[in-house]
Amino acid sequence: MSAPRPGDDLYTDCLPALDPESGKLKWFFQFTPHDLFDYDATETPVLVDAVYRGQARKLVVEANRNGFLYVLDHSDGKFLSATRFAEKLNRASGIDPQGRPIRTDIEPSPEGTRVCPGFAGATNWYASSFNPSTALFYFLAFENCNLYLLKAQKFTPGETYYSTGLRHSEGDHGQRPLLAFALEGDQPAWRYVQSGPGRSSAGTMTTSGSLVFFGDDSQTFEAVAAVSGKPLWHFNTGQTISASPMAYSAHDKQFVAIAAGSDIFSFARP
Repeated sequence: MSAPRPGDDLYTDCLPALDPESGKLKWFFQFTPHDLFDYDATETPVLVDAVYRGQARKLVVEANRNGFLYVLDHSDGKFLSATRFAEKLNRASGIDPQGRPIRTDIEPSPEGTRVCPGFAGATNWYASSFNPSTALFYFLAFENCNLYLLKAQKFTPGETYYSTGLRHSEGDHGQRPLLAFALEGDQPAWRYVQSGPGRSSAGTMTTSGSLVFFGDDSQTFEAVAAVSGKPLWHFNTGQTISASPMAYSAHDKQFVAIAAGSDIFSFARP
């Protein structure tokens, strides 16, 4: 399906690096060339200094909306690896050595095609985090699918143009697991599956005390063990959480906080 938007469509679905003084482009990496599924790359990139494949390196790590966890070289954007984290994924069979998705024949159709991940992506803008002491990368994933429709829409300059649409995929129910990945692991180090409807969009925060804080899928602020994913503490806010946790100190005491609904909840660490 190349007619509506032929080619790779640079610089869509990209992570660009700019020179802060001149604003000039230093490098870019495109996660999903010729994107047919709205897999934009607005997910949080994390800068990591770590030993990777036996060498101390400066890395940039991103869990991408297309269902793969990417590791790039921080200095030049060189593709190093991509690991599938989405269990529901049918639009690509893998990533090639250059970092490009190996596409399947899945694409929007007039009658509707089941595509996984769906419109909301296999993760999204909510913050991920990396803990140097555990060497694990933490993020909320989203297992979901949609039916993608191809509509005959004429492009008119200056007017909104989609050329497609979507609807719910019957029998597919969203689920948001909290995942922990080693940078060189091909499977999650652990998976904390939530039982809610898959509507949470809160980010993660990990601490030097080997905790991971996040807003779970039942309107609850929760802490799990960073090494094992074992649940340790929770507080039900009774409100939708769409923010990321933060930590701060006041009067020699450490606090953790998160925004939920129209309120900010703050908790003192022992």
